[in-house]
Amino acid sequence: MKTAISIPDKLFKSADQYAKSHGVSRSNLYAQAVAQFLKTHSTEHITKQLNEVYSSEPSELNSTISSLQLSSIEKEEW
Repeated sequence: MKTAISIPDKLFKSADQYAKSHGVSRSNLYAQAVAQFLKTHSTEHITKQLNEVYSSEPSELNSTISSLQLSSIEKEEW
């Protein structure tokens, strides 16, 4: 799909120079940049949802379960 965007001249020149020096098209560079941006920011949505859940629910471990888990781990000598 084709689209038109407006970006500052300095950013355009830097991106164009980067694309040329790395042997990729500007379209490919911009597509990769948008994909990376979306990937990075999609985790923020998950973090926000988890923060909402744990803001109203206790997040500490149950001491009995924690003790049982620790006792089930085989002891090793170092």
